[in-house]
Amino acid sequence: MGQPGLGVSDAGHAGWGRPPSLVTSAAPDVLRRLELVVTRRLDGLLQGDYRGLVPGHGSELGETRPYQPGDDVRRIDWNVTARTLEPHVRESIADRELETWVAVDTSASLAFGTADCEKRDLALAATAAVGFLTQRAGNRVGAVLIGDGQTEIIPARSGRAHLQAVLRRCLAVLTDEPGSAQLAAGLQRLAGVARRRGLVVVVSDFLDPGDWERPLRALATRHEVLAVELVDPRELELPDVGVLDLVDPETGAQAEVNTSDASVRRAFATAAAEQRGRIAASLRRTGVDHLVLRTDEDWLLALVRFVTWRRDRVDALARASVP
Repeated sequence: MGQPGLGVSDAGHAGWGRPPSLVTSAAPDVLRRLELVVTRRLDGLLQGDYRGLVPGHGSELGETRPYQPGDDVRRIDWNVTARTLEPHVRESIADRELETWVAVDTSASLAFGTADCEKRDLALAATAAVGFLTQRAGNRVGAVLIGDGQTEIIPARSGRAHLQAVLRRCLAVLTDEPGSAQLAAGLQRLAGVARRRGLVVVVSDFLDPGDWERPLRALATRHEVLAVELVDPRELELPDVGVLDLVDPETGAQAEVNTSDASVRRAFATAAAEQRGRIAASLRRTGVDHLVLRTDEDWLLALVRFVTWRRDRVDALARASVP
């Protein structure tokens, strides 16, 4: 079975049903509904501003100016500073075309959900939200689909038709067939294809025991990176529903668990909390932004809160740098 909370799924307990999955529905209807939901409820978040989902400095070099308290020391132009004997920083010009890459974990652990949806539904929704919000201004969107021992690259292109093709491919690969995903290898492939500085969104439950922290940190040194973690409440604690037959969706291993035993539930909750704590700590060390989407919460509301918080933080830093 592996450790408690590592993507276990129900094997047919009568009182613990699985919610209907968007991924198993008709593809055109799913994508049409997602587009309507995203554009109606999130439209206006980016209006009048060209900073994208995760704002940041542009990559084009601009003019220099004297250093002011609060400026990022990484932007100091040492050549000009040496000539003038006064610290100068190099301004950057915001790119007029944003290149966005979405790395999607397609492992079988995402085919699990006990609340309003499955984790793979959240993966599709997050990919759609990022795509619809960034491609509307002519920006380019690409995808890296990370599977069991293989990584599929969809080149970054602009246009609604291309985004629809990306989402249809995500629908096709987000299946419930057994298998894991080599997240570290997939992120390394992404670093090789995402050569232009831009936005990288990694959508996963981050349950891969491999060393994915190192390639994620490498991506964060060049790109604005957002890690979207997918969580189901049953991965955090077990309900008191008697004996459950559980199956690990990635390995197929099975185990019988007596959830009526309070000590079993406590041990599971403790191990799950430690596991999620390790994931959060790893993401903090990489320096990426971290967004958690849960199957028992409104993912759109969580996304709106994140975008609002990120914008307020960037605006506050900008105001603080003005003398």
